[in-house]
Order: sequence, then structure tokens, then C-alpha cells
Amino acid sequence: MDGMLLIALLAAPFAGSFLGVLIRRLPVGQPVVLSRSACEHCGSRLMARDLVPLLSYAGTRGRCRYCRAAIGRFHPLVELLALGAAVIVACAGYMRFSTPDPVWIWSGCALGWTLLALGWIDLKTQRLPDALTLPLLLGGLLSCRLLSPAVVPEHTVAAAAGYGGFRLIALTYRRLRGYEGLGMGDAKLLAAAGAWTGLGSLPFVVTGAAIVTLVATGVAYTSLSLRRQMEVAPAHSERGHVTAIRIPFGPGLGLMMWLVFLSGVGGGAS
Repeated sequence: MDGMLLIALLAAPFAGSFLGVLIRRLPVGQPVVLSRSACEHCGSRLMARDLVPLLSYAGTRGRCRYCRAAIGRFHPLVELLALGAAVIVACAGYMRFSTPDPVWIWSGCALGWTLLALGWIDLKTQRLPDALTLPLLLGGLLSCRLLSPAVVPEHTVAAAAGYGGFRLIALTYRRLRGYEGLGMGDAKLLAAAGAWTGLGSLPFVVTGAAIVTLVATGVAYTSLSLRRQMEVAPAHSERGHVTAIRIPFGPGLGLMMWLVFLSGVGGGAS
């Protein structure tokens, strides 16, 4: 196995540990880097031995070392997902290239990890924070500059087209329906997708994201309907219909953006 790829796999759980902090703190405005980690139950400051990804959780059997309160599975789950993302990048790299470029490896990992955080936050809060989407856009252009400098202008145009296209759709939808259908965060994320994947790949990103989101919507509505059928008094809106649920577009958009980058569908710098 390539040494750089091994380093990326070893770094993945630590990246996941940071992502867990980011997902918890960024939406509520808490400091992400400067504040030390502490037990949510007793407030005890966590030492280095308490912060080793996966191993610390396994060693304490999912409990705080100081108050023995259950920690929960959120952090080890994010760490495992980050590790899984690195494994997928490794597999994609060896499937596409005989020897993956280290820049491509780290670009794929960084993109996957950032989109993991964005998707999780969007599912929780229905928001895609600028603190992640804007650096992601710039990171895409930087990755493009390092991998294929000749196509940087195309990717820049793709970023502008992605943002402008979604903003036009959002404004038209709002004028016709009277409420938001796509947020600015979605437009900024599509701009980042253009920067990472290029103009020719955007149709694949948008179409795939729409399919993923529609499937997720169907599953969510089915689950909601089944759960309410089991209730004694199902919750309904004033007109007698089941209350609508909102499905964020960010997770599907992020997933397809990452897969298109890894596969190289539509061309682009990847």
C-alpha cells in the first residue's frame, strides 16, 4: 500500500473526531478550535488518553472515565464514517489510477470529510453554514490548480454557473409558490461542486442529487405514515392532511458531488 494512502487512512479517525466537534458546535455558535473538550454530563476536561478516536470509546466501554455516564455513539459513528470515506477514496484511486496522486488522495478525503459534516448539519438544522461551503469552494479551485491547472478557468465558470443556476431556480420558485424551495446554502454548495468537478459534471451532480433526495423523501414519508398509523391519534394539519416534512437537499448534493469527483464522470480535474 502507498505510504501516503496509509497516512490518510490512519488520519481518518482523527479527522472524524474533529468533524464530530464541528457538527456539534458550529450550528450553535460555539468555538470549534479554541475550546477544550469536556464531558457533557460532569464537565470534566478530557485528557489526551480520552480523545484517541475509537480506542478511547472502546476502552471505557462508551462511558465517561470520570463520572461513568454514557457517552453515546455519535462520535465513534462519525469517526467510523470518516474512516469509511478514506477507504472509499483508496478503492476509487486504485480503480482509476495505477498509482493515485497524493494530491488526489488528500483532495478526495478532505472533500468527503467536509461533505460529511455539511450533510449531517443540514439534516439537523436545515442549514449549510458558510464557514464550510465557502472554504470548500476555494479548496476545489486549489485542488484543480494542483491536479490540472489548464482547466481552472472552466471550473471557475462551473462554480459561477452552479451558483447562478440554483439562485435563479430559488427565486423563481419563491415567486411562484410564495416560500423558499432552495436556500442560498444549496446554491453555494453547487458552486463548490462546480469548482471540484467542472462544468461537464454538473448535470450528473444535480440529476443524481435529485434522485437521491426523491428516494430519501419517499422513505421519510413512508416511515412517517407508518409511525402515525400506529399512533392512537395521528397528528394532522388543520386541513386534515399529514403535516409536510422538509427534506434537505444538501446531503444528496454532497454525496453526488463526492462520487462524481471520485469517478471522474463528466471530465474535470479529477
